[in-house]
Amino acid sequence: MNIKKNDNVIMLSGKDRGKTGKVLFAFPAEGKVVIEGLNKVARHLRPKKQGQKGQIVHKERAIDVAKVMLVCKNCGKPTRLGHKTVGDKKIRICKKCGAEN
Repeated sequence: MNIKKNDNVIMLSGKDRGKTGKVLFAFPAEGKVVIEGLNKVARHLRPKKQGQKGQIVHKERAIDVAKVMLVCKNCGKPTRLGHKTVGDKKIRICKKCGAEN
């Protein structure tokens, strides 16, 4: 999985298509990511104690990594990632402009 925490991504499909956000959590084993402010759902919480009110909480849900694309830091466009080895390290590069991401 090429998307990591704190990457800026754009949504490719769904109700938030075209919007950008920062990755809060990445789950590589499941192939899912949680994006700040996107793919929000309403959770209805029941009252726990007597006299307490129920409430509706809006929170971000995980979305499949295939439905997002990384936004390059250099050119600012959605791009696919390439990999390049420099010494011992493997770095991610933008396929459009060739900059390191």
